Amino acid sequence: MAFFKKMEKDIRISYLFTRIVKLITVELYFTHTAACVFYYLATTLPPAREGGTWIGGLTLGDTRYISFREIDLLTRYVTSLYVAIVTMATVGYGDIHAVNPREMTFTVAYISFSILLSAYLIGNMTALIVKGSKTERFRDKMTDLIRYMNRNKLGADIRSQVKDHLLLQYESSYTKDRVVDDIPVAVRSKLSQTLYLDMVSKVRLFKGCSEDFLSQIVVKLHEEFFLPGEVILEQGTVVDQIYIVVHGCLEEVATGEGGSEEIISELLPYDIVGDVAVVCNVPQPHTVRVCELCSVLRIDKQSLTSILQIYFKDSRQILSNLLKWRKTKSRGKQLESDITYLISRQEAELVLGVNNAAYHGDLFRLKGLISAGADPSKPDYDGRTALHVAALRGYEDIVRFLIQRGANVNSIDKFGNSPLLLALRSGHDRITSLLVKHGAALNLEDAGGYLCRVVTDGRIDLLNRLLRFGVDPNCKNYDQRTPLHVAAAEGLHLVAGMLIGFGADVQAKDRWGNTPLDEGRRCSCKPLVRILEQATTAAVAQ
Repeated sequence: MAFFKKMEKDIRISYLFTRIVKLITVELYFTHTAACVFYYLATTLPPAREGGTWIGGLTLGDTRYISFREIDLLTRYVTSLYVAIVTMATVGYGDIHAVNPREMTFTVAYISFSILLSAYLIGNMTALIVKGSKTERFRDKMTDLIRYMNRNKLGADIRSQVKDHLLLQYESSYTKDRVVDDIPVAVRSKLSQTLYLDMVSKVRLFKGCSEDFLSQIVVKLHEEFFLPGEVILEQGTVVDQIYIVVHGCLEEVATGEGGSEEIISELLPYDIVGDVAVVCNVPQPHTVRVCELCSVLRIDKQSLTSILQIYFKDSRQILSNLLKWRKTKSRGKQLESDITYLISRQEAELVLGVNNAAYHGDLFRLKGLISAGADPSKPDYDGRTALHVAALRGYEDIVRFLIQRGANVNSIDKFGNSPLLLALRSGHDRITSLLVKHGAALNLEDAGGYLCRVVTDGRIDLLNRLLRFGVDPNCKNYDQRTPLHVAAAEGLHLVAGMLIGFGADVQAKDRWGNTPLDEGRRCSCKPLVRILEQATTAAVAQ
């Protein structure tokens, strides 16, 4: 049968001819075996009882078989073959039939089995007429492939590799991918977890990763087979696949100048290749070649990247594992630099994603990012956290969620702003109360300078909120000027009145010895001078 299987795959021989010869051979072998059994049943009885057998009591024309042992061998074989074929076809001429119980028992079994053989033969003949069998599809594909290679004048080596790999795919067609294509995705997911989850969890690259992440990885895996001598990955090429060794053996080979090769390492089950090139976006460092027939699990770069974008904590773990296990003498420093850059870029992108979700009030996305491992207190390039952004934009639900997740309520950005200051500045009273309740402080390093700038900008509402919150109206800037000095110099009598109402000192002096009243007189604003004079008189009287 192995001979016929080989003949069926040989596209130089007619497939129809091969199948017909195979079916005829099967039938002849079956009837030959039955003929031998019939003759055996007749010859295993004692000589005195041989007349009570199908052949001993047989008379065909003028020939009697009472002494059948004396008849020539060819005649006996043809007679036995005749009885086997007539019985199988159930023609029933009546000239030959079973005589004793042993022959009857075998005849019953033989006819029953003949029905099955007939069904097999008819089914195969029908398949030949209808076509579309797996072997025929293989032959058609091989024919097209040979035509393609002939048209492009490919060399003998690559021709042999392509043919061998196509033949391997044909013979290994019962892999999980080919068998379960029509099964629903949910069922295929469970099947993948059953088959591959334990193996993937033992791969060095995925050590320490969450079970949810690994469950997503195994769904995207595809099983493949490679023949000895095949090159899976070639040094210096752009790689978009990662391979996990399941069975067999591979080797990493470094190709030097002049085509010299050096074996770097041997890869056994649970090892992984292509990880450095895919994760770090660099050319493949070494050629990966198959030593013996091997089975691998493959995941493409796009699938892996899409999963890593969701599971940020696991992404960082993978980079750490890669740095730990792939640090070699030749590429150690370069690899460490690449991975360090990737980690920093990943963290920056993650912070931007968190802050962007907070800016747009997208609580659902924000929850997803933080659940996936994002740090709610991580600042961006300007030192702003998601809490800064949410407090400024007035999203109370996001502020509350960030506080619950441990966000730092007293973080300061590079401009000196705290979340509480931003909430005050934007007039979000509920968020201000919420932040204060959880220990937030303004943390104004230069309160005098900040209040003076608020006065200069004429932001009376913000000044009022700051003063009501408890900011000292007598704090001074670098020139020892209070907000009241600035308001007097600018002629802002309403602001001056507000400051005095909150306890501003009208007798405070700046670095040049000037009081707010001196500044007001220079400004020549009569309402302002009157307010300051009244306040000064009241202060002296006390």
